[in-house]
Order: sequence, then C-alpha cells, then structure tokens
Amino acid sequence: MSTQPEALRLADELDGTVKTGYWEAAAELRRLHSVNAELLEAAEDAVNRITSQLKLLRCDDEFIAHETQKLRFAIAKAQE
Repeated sequence: MSTQPEALRLADELDGTVKTGYWEAAAELRRLHSVNAELLEAAEDAVNRITSQLKLLRCDDEFIAHETQKLRFAIAKAQE
C-alpha cells in the first residue's frame, strides 16, 4: 500500500500521458495538494492555539473538544 497522497499519484500518472490537458490537470492536482497541506497545517495550529487558550481559562476537556470539533473533523478528512 502506497503512502503517496492520491492527488500526487494521479498527477504522476497524468504526466505520463500525451493527451491534451493532462499536464495542466497534473499541475493543478499538485497545486491543490500543496494548498491542502498549508491549510491542514494552519488548522492544526489553530486547534493547538485554541486548546491552549481554553486550558488557560480553565475550561474542561468536554468544552474544549466541543469548541474544536469542526476543525478536528476537517483535519481528519484532509488527511484521508
């Protein structure tokens, strides 16, 4: 099983073809993969900062989990 992200695998596969538009599609997949990685890093940083601030305010773990739930779901989805 490959650990290469699907977008990059598809981009590599498209690069080997001669059909019109495939190189552009490959480049766009790589660009979107890069953007996704940047957004994922920003979301992880946001969760960490929010968690730290809420702990400083002595919020309980259930409240913290509730407040960061959407970001955590988005992070998990982006890592699939």
